[in-house]
Amino acid sequence: MDIAIEFIDSMLPKFRSEMRGILKVIEQLSEEDITWAPNEDSNSIANLVAHIRGCVHSRIEQIFYNIPDTRDRDKEFERGLYMSKEEAYHKAKEAFEIILQYLEHLRFNPYLLMSQPFLKLPPLTYSQVNNETTVLNLMIAMLREIHYHTGQIVYIAKIRKGKLSWD
Repeated sequence: MDIAIEFIDSMLPKFRSEMRGILKVIEQLSEEDITWAPNEDSNSIANLVAHIRGCVHSRIEQIFYNIPDTRDRDKEFERGLYMSKEEAYHKAKEAFEIILQYLEHLRFNPYLLMSQPFLKLPPLTYSQVNNETTVLNLMIAMLREIHYHTGQIVYIAKIRKGKLSWD
């Protein structure tokens, strides 16, 4: 099997699993749980969902789908950021669906994994990727970051609810 296809085929179930997990968690929370933060220096689930959605926008939609940059990264981390449970669910689901859609696109165009979509853009200053980053490295960075933030969301939810249901 081609290594590019093997990589993409291994990423798809990982992102699907992250999506199922985060959506199951959000389903079990109240409106108050979405905006609650452990302390004034910590993020709420609303902050984390906004950040995940912002990352997907700037790293996938803007670059690969030419959607104009509308991200306000600072707002993603504002203390007291309000987001309803329904909005959190929708934004999380939308972010993962965009990632999965792009991975499916890559599956039919595996040669794109080694492309460098940021080369002709102004210097990147907002993330762990730089202008020479390949799509392969971008997708690895996305998985790492999404997994990290999903863990934070689960941890906050467990603080609020105790045991969570995974059925």
